[in-house]
Amino acid sequence: MTAPFGGRGSPSDGTPVDNLVEISDVHYSVGGRSIFSGLDITIPRGRITAIMGPSGTGKTTLLRLMTGQIRPNRGHILVDGQDVSRLSTSELYRLRRRMGMLFQNGALLTDIDVFENVAFPLREHTRLPESIIRNIVLTKLQAVGLRGAWSLYPSELSGGMGRRVALARAMAMDPDLLIYDEPFAGLDPISLGVILRLVKQTNDALGLTSIVVSHDVDEIATIADISYILSAGKVVASGAPMALKDSNSELVRQFMNGLPDGPVAFHYPAPDYREQLLSGDD
Repeated sequence: MTAPFGGRGSPSDGTPVDNLVEISDVHYSVGGRSIFSGLDITIPRGRITAIMGPSGTGKTTLLRLMTGQIRPNRGHILVDGQDVSRLSTSELYRLRRRMGMLFQNGALLTDIDVFENVAFPLREHTRLPESIIRNIVLTKLQAVGLRGAWSLYPSELSGGMGRRVALARAMAMDPDLLIYDEPFAGLDPISLGVILRLVKQTNDALGLTSIVVSHDVDEIATIADISYILSAGKVVASGAPMALKDSNSELVRQFMNGLPDGPVAFHYPAPDYREQLLSGDD
């Protein structure tokens, strides 16, 4: 529905740059608490990149920075050569039309049916005739195996079905960049397998670039080309997902192997337990 990425960040001969997203020296704080302190990440074009790390390391915040919902305190976030934080509102909206987003809970509109949920971005951003919109919606629903559910409402869908409808909606504008925020959370094994297959097939068949934020180490290892692990505001490791399990970093090994003991503590920092009990102070 939109022209492929390849504007300001591409060479003059029109050859695409190797990295669709380049994040360099990004710093970001909230309420005096540092989230990122010199973050560097590159997202290769046409690949599936996983963003991983313990809870609270800013993975969803990173997605918000990449889509221009918030701006870094320092550093650059380039999407196809365009510095997201320096774009005007109209330029940012044009860039976002080339992105698809699958939210953690699917975020379907509950008062309209499956067909209209998938059609929503087409109605908002295009002036296509109804016949074309119909064909596009049915094509996207066919791709996720839910063309027969076009008339159902979100309340009538299982969790896995809702996630698949949300994926069809994310693909409606034929984006070049698909962003998944915890797409596997809360899914049963069958639905998880279906979503994993769809993420991989969609990326390969359509030549997309995909960014997947996930805690599911074993699952993401089956589809990701490269994984970044975040901690303490920076990338602590990157590479092929399975190779990271043998990392020299104690933190990386703890996360990748799901170990209860390691640098990531179970307890949130607190005063001495015995002293606090005896003192009666909060």
